[in-house]
Amino acid sequence: MSAGNVTIDRVVTSGTFSLDGGTWDVDNNVWIIGDDSECIVIDPAHNPEAIRQAVGERTVKAILLTHGHDDHISSAGAFWELVKAPIHLHQDDWMLWRTVFPEIDPDVAIMDGDEFTVAGSTLKALHTPGHSPGSVSFHLASEATLFSGDTLFQGGPGATGRSYSDFPTIIDSIRTRLFPLPEATVVRTGHGDSTTIGAEKPHLDEWIARGH
Repeated sequence: MSAGNVTIDRVVTSGTFSLDGGTWDVDNNVWIIGDDSECIVIDPAHNPEAIRQAVGERTVKAILLTHGHDDHISSAGAFWELVKAPIHLHQDDWMLWRTVFPEIDPDVAIMDGDEFTVAGSTLKALHTPGHSPGSVSFHLASEATLFSGDTLFQGGPGATGRSYSDFPTIIDSIRTRLFPLPEATVVRTGHGDSTTIGAEKPHLDEWIARGH
């Protein structure tokens, strides 16, 4: 799974997502990037103990959150208790964080362009608002991989029909921040199957025409 020492592991966890008075059952992709000694965890959703078991004895350098929806963050506090790694979330989604954790803020506000080094490779934060104001994707160039959260999926953009989301904004994020990446880039999503930039790029006009 790696051109060098970096491995990418996926843990699928199950739980619920609640917003605007509704609740839905969801399966989330949790991504673990690292080597035998250290790792970074992206979106430790629903089942902190299962994720900790997948981490094993490795040191968790950071917990990166792609956005502030409760299915992605509600277990972050419990996972922090297990691994004691700093939680990073873009400031524009802290209002979503505070609906789940009103008494405590994330450790670090992610800024566009921030870089996170693990196992000799670097993840770069790309601010990709639309699904939520503070949505962030993480580009791991050395592995030709993008962790897109809920911004880009196989078959289209993330949902924009709920509070704090905006369809023209997510389209702009995908067009200007994600589609310029190499077409061979593997897109590892927040839910469901992975895809590639090249597979999704030709369909942008179709998504705009359908409006979601």
